Amino acid sequence: MDKATAVPVTADTRRSRADRARQVADLLRREIVHGGLREGRLPLEAALAREFGTSRNTMREVLDLLREEGLVERCPGVGTTVAGEKYPHDLHRLLGLAETLHEHGRVSNEVRTMGLIEPPAAVGRRLGLAAGEPVVYLERLRRLNGLPLSLDLTYLVRDVGEPLFDADLERNDIFVLLEQVTGQPLGRAELTMEAVNADAHTAAVLDAPRGAALLMIERLTHLSDGRPVDLEFVRFRGDRLTMRGHLHRDPEEDTCL
Repeated sequence: MDKATAVPVTADTRRSRADRARQVADLLRREIVHGGLREGRLPLEAALAREFGTSRNTMREVLDLLREEGLVERCPGVGTTVAGEKYPHDLHRLLGLAETLHEHGRVSNEVRTMGLIEPPAAVGRRLGLAAGEPVVYLERLRRLNGLPLSLDLTYLVRDVGEPLFDADLERNDIFVLLEQVTGQPLGRAELTMEAVNADAHTAAVLDAPRGAALLMIERLTHLSDGRPVDLEFVRFRGDRLTMRGHLHRDPEEDTCL
């Protein structure tokens, strides 16, 4: 048999290593965020490479990717450590932020502005209001354990929103207060999520770099009787929050032969 010859490093080889690094980064990110590597120092590169079945060069690229995300820090003489915890936000239940993250610390709310306004037509249509009908507009900076986590812009129908002027908004979720005011539970919400870059103002409010990736959620919440009452635009710091949920695939009612 001929001796094996070394494979030259080509553009295709580098691309393949980059592809592999991206695949491994997805797995390692999951272990850091939800698994057994959430705190402290990560194993050495060689140990990680063995665990994930890849080369040390590829693992080095993996760690560089996670460092660029702000998830880990690489310090000479110390190794690779977790830079900061990411908090899980569940999507399979309609909960307020404090309800969702109660196991991870205290959520506090800074009310930046609140008042009665004439909403843009697009907002009025989403809330099922007549043209020119005012709404309560509320803007809050929300922190977890003192760290800025989200900037929430909220439009509330007037009869539901006005009682909140006298409510303790700094220490309560809007959802809890809405149920108290209306005397009925919330029912459902229509939700859209996308990635956006932080503009200069939002970055300053959230203490994030300008252009940083944010998770943007638009959510229209209805009471149990179906009435829409709360339209929110929420910008989360992407380096501090991860979304998760449970999805079920319903069997098809009709079978095509």
